[in-house]
Amino acid sequence: MSELRQEAEAIAEQFSDHLDVDADDVEERLETLVDEYRVPLDEARRSVTNSYLEDAGMERDELGRGGSESVLVNDIDEDEQWVDLRVKLVDLWEPRSDSISQVGLVGDESGTIKFVSFKTSELPELDEGACYELSNVVTDEYEGNYSVKLNRTTQITELDEEIEVGDNADTVEGALVDIQSGSGLIKRCPEEDCTRVLQNGRCSEHGQVEGEFDLRIKGVLDDGETVTEVIFDREATEELTGMGLEEAKDMAMDALDTTVVAEEMADDVLGRYYRVTGPTFGRYVLVDEMENPGAVDVETALIEARSI
Repeated sequence: MSELRQEAEAIAEQFSDHLDVDADDVEERLETLVDEYRVPLDEARRSVTNSYLEDAGMERDELGRGGSESVLVNDIDEDEQWVDLRVKLVDLWEPRSDSISQVGLVGDESGTIKFVSFKTSELPELDEGACYELSNVVTDEYEGNYSVKLNRTTQITELDEEIEVGDNADTVEGALVDIQSGSGLIKRCPEEDCTRVLQNGRCSEHGQVEGEFDLRIKGVLDDGETVTEVIFDREATEELTGMGLEEAKDMAMDALDTTVVAEEMADDVLGRYYRVTGPTFGRYVLVDEMENPGAVDVETALIEARSI
């Protein structure tokens, strides 16, 4: 079965209780977008799904998928999959948006993952330290970073048992030898359930939008033997560079060019040696903690490391 056919059957199954949707018709619509208009399959799937949501008069978070699979959090590696979890609420964070009810970390024996619950879902609040079965949550992904979203169809059952939470963090170190494209001052999609980075003002799911500024660094650490790609989020980037978001926005406005922010950051951090810890998603380590032993000569450090 082709990937296109698999997607078509999955979409038809999602709407089976709401619309008379035929998998052949879905596949034809996907083929038109992918083959004729060269739309990436992920974006084509979202477009077709949104069209059926409009026909059914439904919101996206009202759409469940029957028979969600029970998985461990560290096994989540696909976007927009409907899954069941048995987890402990490890940590709650302060929501950055009024639309968010709760945000934090949940975990099981395989590791931890970010969760978000929106106010529009009208779900009961979860308690830090408690264990739950979360049925019918949907996965989300950007930059290889996976999370789960609780929605109106999510069922929450508190468990009378203790779930041991594993550590899926990796520690890597090396000289920061490169800052990749997409670093510095960026814009993210402002939609409440989306944090995707905009490309030329466009979100892959929501189209042309007025983005919200954010900071990040996509870097490369080299320890002399292994090259590791790492991502510093806004908080880690501010700690790494000492540059805050407002300062970065002012700098870009003065220069009429956002690229000056990444260039300024590179001048400050390239050639320094770092030890970072965080979960690995895809090819990136997402930095939660870091140590900075200090400035080094990159060439000397790599020669010494390779001689060990």
